[in-house]
Amino acid sequence: MKAVIEKWNSINLVTRILVGIIIGVVLALTVPDAVSGITILGTLFVGALKAVAPVLVFVLVINALASHVSGKATNMKTVILLYAVSTFLAGFVAVIVSFIFPTELTLKTGAQEIAPPSGVMEVLQSLLFNIVSNPVSAIMNANYLGILAWAVLLGIALKASNDSTKTMLANLSDAVTKIVQWIISLAPFGIMGIVFESIATTGIEALREYLQLIVILVMTMFFVALVVNPLIVFIVARRNPYPLILTCLKDSGLTAFFTRSSAANIPVNMALAEKLKLNKDTYAVSIPLGATINMAGAAVTISVLTMAAAHTLGIEVDIFTAVILMVLSAVSAAGASGVAGGSLLLIPLACSLLGISDDVAMQVVAIGFIIGVVQDSCETALNSSSDVVFTAAAEYAKERKK
Repeated sequence: MKAVIEKWNSINLVTRILVGIIIGVVLALTVPDAVSGITILGTLFVGALKAVAPVLVFVLVINALASHVSGKATNMKTVILLYAVSTFLAGFVAVIVSFIFPTELTLKTGAQEIAPPSGVMEVLQSLLFNIVSNPVSAIMNANYLGILAWAVLLGIALKASNDSTKTMLANLSDAVTKIVQWIISLAPFGIMGIVFESIATTGIEALREYLQLIVILVMTMFFVALVVNPLIVFIVARRNPYPLILTCLKDSGLTAFFTRSSAANIPVNMALAEKLKLNKDTYAVSIPLGATINMAGAAVTISVLTMAAAHTLGIEVDIFTAVILMVLSAVSAAGASGVAGGSLLLIPLACSLLGISDDVAMQVVAIGFIIGVVQDSCETALNSSSDVVFTAAAEYAKERKK
């Protein structure tokens, strides 16, 4: 048995994940009734990632700041700028695509009862309250802005601590990182369970009615991932961006696609950043921050579905309104929750800009949940993989200037 485990672990993780996907599809098509026995693997895997991620972020950020040597520069300003630019450009592309390929929706009654934000100020207010959240509550509820705020404060305060304290923090950081590696090694089994559950409960044919909308969303996200983001990286780093882009999509995007949670994918991104040998002082902060505010995929979803609602109702959207929608989509996307379906709750906010009622907007949200099997998976893959892309791009840009 030990030899079998060692042989299995020697296989590339992506290859093992692909094997898990294939097995999950086969089992879903052959024994779809065996739900409880197989889906528990996916539930346990995502649960483990979500459980360890807040602790990982809290410990890594404290250790990075406490051990930071004065005068040792990080790239956070560049990373945050890249996050903002990419999110706005994603919303821009989505609005343009919506003009070129107008989509109309079949609105239905009985939209889900969900309380969306009433305005941009509510989104910003929510972000501010998250920052000043109780640290224990922040960790328990995976409130990453709160976790980051407390970790930054403690890290700065502990810079004056003695060497033994800093050594303890480093050892604790290494220990939590090791636990993350153990969990990630179980990804093939977890993803097998997730794939099985998606196909067995939803069915491959369930999304046919909304195929056009899904194609527009997915192709727009692909364009952002394979054209817009590489262009940003090239402009900043002046190097071929595709080796980095493809590596991040393979090692981060694939896992994020199935977990459908930017928060759950933080440990995966941390491991990838270490693999790329990026500056730990930077990625320990930029990765969890990106899971909260770097939401290009969410900007695409908000823009496309809002424009689809406008086309359905025959609302003419002029250029000035379209520009405002782009900005609003980018700001709203930054407030989207790092969990599955978070961006959908902000569609009514964007719809209100066009004078679309909450009743219609919530029906659009309901459609978003119907297509969420594909939409949210692609959105999360784009969001999460680009966290590492722009962290790496900022570091490459710094190296180029030396």
